Amino acid sequence: MRVGIHTGAVLAGILGQRQWQFDVYSKDVELANKMESSGKAGRVHISDKTLTFLNGEFEVEPAFGEKREELLRIAGLKTYFITKVVKPFASPCNLHPDHVDANRSPVDSNISSNDNNDNNENFAGNDTDATLDDEELLAQSAVANDHDVTANNDDEEEQIKLQNFKQRLKDELVTRDGHENLTKDTNIFLRFKNPQLEQAYAVYREPYSSLPLLAALLVQCIDVLYSYLVLPRSTLHFINIAAPLVPIAMLVAVSIAESFSGMLPKFFVDISKRFNDISFVRELAAIIIALTIGLSNVIDMFFFVTFVRTEHIVSESEFNATAGLEEMPTVEHILPESFVKQMREAVPTDPILYPSYLSNYSILILIAIAVIAQLTHLTKIVLLLSIAALHCFFNVCIMQDLYALEDSLAHQPTISTRYCASGLLLVAALSLSFLARHMDHEDRVIFKWKTEVAEQKETANDMRQRNEALVYNVLPVHVAEHFMKNTMRSHDDLYSQSYSEVGVLFASMPNFSDFYSEETVNNQGLECLRFLNEVISDFDALLELPQFQDIIKIKTIGSTYMAASGISLQRTIRNDAIITERWSHLAVLVEFALELKHALQGINEQSFNHFVLKMGINHGPITAGVIGARKPHYDIWGNTVNVASRMESTGKAGAIQVTEETCVILEQFGYTFLQRGLVAVKGKGQLMTYYLQGKSESRTVEPKAALERYESETTPERQGVVGQKCTIDKEVDIKKPLLVLKTHEISMEGTTESGLGNGTIGESQSLLE
Repeated sequence: MRVGIHTGAVLAGILGQRQWQFDVYSKDVELANKMESSGKAGRVHISDKTLTFLNGEFEVEPAFGEKREELLRIAGLKTYFITKVVKPFASPCNLHPDHVDANRSPVDSNISSNDNNDNNENFAGNDTDATLDDEELLAQSAVANDHDVTANNDDEEEQIKLQNFKQRLKDELVTRDGHENLTKDTNIFLRFKNPQLEQAYAVYREPYSSLPLLAALLVQCIDVLYSYLVLPRSTLHFINIAAPLVPIAMLVAVSIAESFSGMLPKFFVDISKRFNDISFVRELAAIIIALTIGLSNVIDMFFFVTFVRTEHIVSESEFNATAGLEEMPTVEHILPESFVKQMREAVPTDPILYPSYLSNYSILILIAIAVIAQLTHLTKIVLLLSIAALHCFFNVCIMQDLYALEDSLAHQPTISTRYCASGLLLVAALSLSFLARHMDHEDRVIFKWKTEVAEQKETANDMRQRNEALVYNVLPVHVAEHFMKNTMRSHDDLYSQSYSEVGVLFASMPNFSDFYSEETVNNQGLECLRFLNEVISDFDALLELPQFQDIIKIKTIGSTYMAASGISLQRTIRNDAIITERWSHLAVLVEFALELKHALQGINEQSFNHFVLKMGINHGPITAGVIGARKPHYDIWGNTVNVASRMESTGKAGAIQVTEETCVILEQFGYTFLQRGLVAVKGKGQLMTYYLQGKSESRTVEPKAALERYESETTPERQGVVGQKCTIDKEVDIKKPLLVLKTHEISMEGTTESGLGNGTIGESQSLLE
């Protein structure tokens, strides 16, 4: 391995909109790259700036990298090779306190023994052996540390993870209690301090929350039943208790119809949904029902029961005996005499009456009001206490004579029945008020839990979408789906795929390095990177176009853009398919390269710059895969990639250079080329390359005939001239005047040089000659 290290300042970040990868940029990064390329295999090549931070922990020797690399010489760097490790490095994270002395003692003894041996030997010409001894020493110490500490570290990590999990579970269970949290979120009236949350709770309703209204209808039906079985029967009394059944039944039916959508007509269910969707109407209906059943019982007491103490039921002497010495005012003194006479005629002559029935029945009314889910606890408490107080007033002040009669029949209890009934009503009202508050509290706790769960679910979903978007921005779609959707895949499984027919493109801006500067006016180079990010983002935006969906961005290397076509698992092309069908994606890749030139030209017009692209394209088999356990990166490898990179690096600014094989394939899609000649390619020798000229609208000739024509027309003299044709667009007509033919060739060559964008006056003159 060839290693180069340099120390300096960098700008770190992510460029572009696709295939994100964290990278560093600066002049020092470029110098570190040159340190690696100018080094030697098996050696660590460091700069003098790096050496100043090593504090004498390594022995070095001069490497003279500045003589092999011009950029290092211009930067004024001196380079060195590391020859020996003086102080072996042991990470404190891998050492347990109990094992520090035990682990370090053999290492120290080895170091001291090696130092003694080194003092007695001559190291001239033995740098390699010393380096190998130090490497073995480091390896032995690392293995010893790992064997002693790995087991303990694993156990400690598992214990820490288990303790953390238990603590998190305990904290979660404590917070799920809800009482303390709700106290912080609500005021004394159990209203959420957050207005939006309170509004949401007012609108929110549980499924089947309207069913408790059936209790009010049931209580009113019980009133009719017990009045018929226990209390005196009369037409007026029946009308008084049966009339409220109609509005109560109507409101309850409209409220609960939504809960029985499968049994009732659709229009009726829709009306119920609209009725319940309006919180004010929903609460108003519940209040009307509660008041109806409560006041119905009070009216029954006022208009009927107070008149049962007549001579038709109880004699005046009996009433006077139970009424006591003090004259108590009754309701008869308030009502008109004609109305009292009519009521007396309507009352039956049953000899027994217990007015406490009406008071006990009011407890059922309070229970029916307490279970209504449409009302808040404050509204329930007001209704409960109001109805209870009204009944207590009637018991104590209006019906005292009837309760006195009931007490006489009960052999004069210690505490009057009217006080006992009133006290029972108040206790029931207060108890139900506390129950209503508790129910409202629990409802709000549940609602808060559901809100938090919904928010956490939304947050988790949003985080999952962000993570998926991040993965799809780091890896290609088909690779990301392999990792995201394959749940049975092991985390240790690697991903690799071989493709036999792939096009590879390298596009770089060779003059960006001259544009980049780390001056103060450029914010230490940050503004230059902003511009590069805009360029790469515009290139990435082209991949969103429908015609370029099969092209995959591989990565960016500085200002170099790398893309490939034909990398798709959905491509099912027969081996015997025609070339235009098999390599259609390669033609699309060429169109993408031309669009990159147009995009950069538009950026130049807006920013008043003169950047040009130098591009190289090749085709053939490649191997693709994901490398790295951390910060995974998708990349492609193979001879095809190496040659494509050489086509870019050895090419010409403003031109697209391809190999001869790629030229033959692209000819069938109507592209024309200019033969450049033989180019020395590292690892490949001399390769015949061509510059893409454009796309001809005329019919192209067969590849074999074109190649034969290239070979017949190519001479040693013309191979050295840039601009010789690779393809003849039209057959030469021998009848055409020679002057016209020469004029056509000169115009075509002049157009080509202007399209390349980097032709010089000398080259144009040579073409004309």
